[in-house]
Amino acid sequence: MDWKELLGFIGGALTTLGFVPQVWRLFKLRSAREISLPFTICFILGIAFWLSFGISLGLLSVIIWNATTFVLGWGMLYAKLKYGK
Repeated sequence: MDWKELLGFIGGALTTLGFVPQVWRLFKLRSAREISLPFTICFILGIAFWLSFGISLGLLSVIIWNATTFVLGWGMLYAKLKYGK
């Protein structure tokens, strides 16, 4: 693995793992009022495009971390729809 790919893995890990506590908190508190629905939808779409970009170029770090974040984004959307009232 070259240093550029290593940078991608480290950056992806930090940004994705930094997102985990927020999603966890939504489910723990069963409250998503503070989360914007338009933000969540744009976020999921943006991650889908980044994932597609990574797949099209075969960039493993982009694929792995954006696939993980994509799942977390759907979790956030689910929490928003269930607990955001």
